Formats: sequence, structure tokens, C-alpha cells
Amino acid sequence: MHALVSGAAGFIGSTLVDALLAAGWRVRAVDAFTDSYDPAAKRANLVAASTHPACTVVEADLCTTPLAPLLDGVDVVFHLAARPGVRRSWAGDFGAYVEANITATQRLLDACADAPHLRRLVYASSSSVYGDAAPSPSTEAALPRPFSPYGVTKLAGEHLCTAYADNHGVPTVALRYFTVYGPRQRPDMAFARLIDAALAGRAFPRFGDGGQRRDVTFVDDVVGATMAAAVTPDVAPGTVCNISGGGAHRLDEAISIVGELMGRPVAVEQLPAQPGDVRSTSGDATAARTLLGWAPTVGLRDGLARQISWHRSHRPAE
Repeated sequence: MHALVSGAAGFIGSTLVDALLAAGWRVRAVDAFTDSYDPAAKRANLVAASTHPACTVVEADLCTTPLAPLLDGVDVVFHLAARPGVRRSWAGDFGAYVEANITATQRLLDACADAPHLRRLVYASSSSVYGDAAPSPSTEAALPRPFSPYGVTKLAGEHLCTAYADNHGVPTVALRYFTVYGPRQRPDMAFARLIDAALAGRAFPRFGDGGQRRDVTFVDDVVGATMAAAVTPDVAPGTVCNISGGGAHRLDEAISIVGELMGRPVAVEQLPAQPGDVRSTSGDATAARTLLGWAPTVGLRDGLARQISWHRSHRPAE
């Protein structure tokens, strides 16, 4: 099988690329290496893959590059490229989110509509589409009501997938990832900031009162679901599935677990809650279990231990 992975140098994308190569796939790893965070960190994520004989790394922007050559010979597209982050999606930065999350998705879907041998396009969506209004745990039938511009752009990408599935037969599956964590996590995300602060002996800047609840999902579980969505037969085009870790956890609980794993409490710097940050997320993953045969396997404590180990091994030498 030959895959195109967009956003291949990111946290989830690079983990997916490594898993595909280990499973015997050929991979075209596409990334624009934007400055959403340090491009050097993204390039480091692909160091091992770039030397693999079955992997080709392509630096390209989906908004501007001709896409037909990238799709040549491809069986499955994993569309993970996006402008990430809730807090930065307001005001002046919104245009960049529209370009990366909506325009790029539409261009890719348009190209896929002319790729007759494509077996599946897997779109990485987000629990951010639900906002604060959905019932808990949220099912895919809940009415989405995004609480941030970022969530709006991810929902727009889902709607584009459905439109191209219904009108052009593009075999799309959209996966709503719930707070992914683990090795290579983006440096702006809460667990990465928490672990870095704990390792450095600094106070963790905590936005809000610590009572926020998140349904967190370990990156290897997310990658397993993403690969299953690519190869499971008889999944209808336009399908949407929650990919959730199986239980919501308070931020203060994660802070406490990291302190226990580090052998000392983590100090906290109290900061105001930020616009767009929802109070709670919780996902019902019944559809993923039924349609994809997928279930999460890594609990929060084990996942945090693995992420701490990765952060320790990647700290700059002092």
C-alpha cells in the first residue's frame, strides 16, 4: 500500500509515518514546515523516516503546490496537515487557519476527486467541533457548536469531506481526535508544557482553575485508529468517528500524576482561563469500536510516563 501523509512532520503525523513504514507501507510524507512551532523540531520528527527506503519526504504547501503529482500511485491519503491551536486562532491569525485548514483541505479533496484509484481519505478532525454545548459523552450525532475559530475551521473541513463524498464519491472518513498526547507532543500543548516545567523545576503556567476536564488519547492509540480507518472495508464515504481515550480527566489530576512520576510535586502558576478553551470534553467512541474494531489501550498514567521518558531523552544538554 502507498500512502500520502500530509502534515507528516507534526506530532501525530510523524508518529503515523513511522507506524506505516514499520507495517510495510510506502509513504510520501508531505509537510510545509510552517512556523506554527519550531520547524527544526518538525524536521527532527522525520529524521528516521527520511532515511527509510520506502519513504519520500516532500516539502510542499497544499494551498499552492500542484497536487496531482503528489497523488500519483497513492492508495490512501491521510490528511493531517492543519494549523493547530485554539488560542491563536482568533483575530489577526484567523486567515492563516482558513488557508491551512479549509482551503488546503478543499484543494486536496478536489484533487482526490480526480484520483480514481484512491481507496480512502482519512481526515484528522478534532473534538473542538463540539464546543461546550454538546452532551457528555458526545456522540457523532450531537450538533456541533465550536467554541473557537479553530474548531470552526476543523468542522468546515469535515463538511467539505462529506460534500465531496456525497457529490464526487471521494471515500472520506473523518476522525474527531480527543486531546492527543504522548512523545513528540506539540510544545504549546498542556502536557508538554507541564512536563517541561516539571523537569526544569519551574512552576507550570496553568490557565484556569485546574478543574477543566479532557478526554485524552495517547498518540499510539490515535495512530492505530487512523490506520484502521484507512483499511477497514465497508466504511461508508462521509463517515465520522470519535477517537477518544475513554474517560475525562481533570487537569489537576494530570498535574498530580506528573508530580508522582517525577517524585516531587509540580508548582503551579495560576493564570486566567483563555478564550476558546472549553470546560470539558468527553467522547463516545462506540462508532469507532463498531465500524473500525478500534479501542484505546493506554491509560493516562502509563501514557504520561511514556511522554516524560521522551521529554527526558530529548532535553537539551546542560
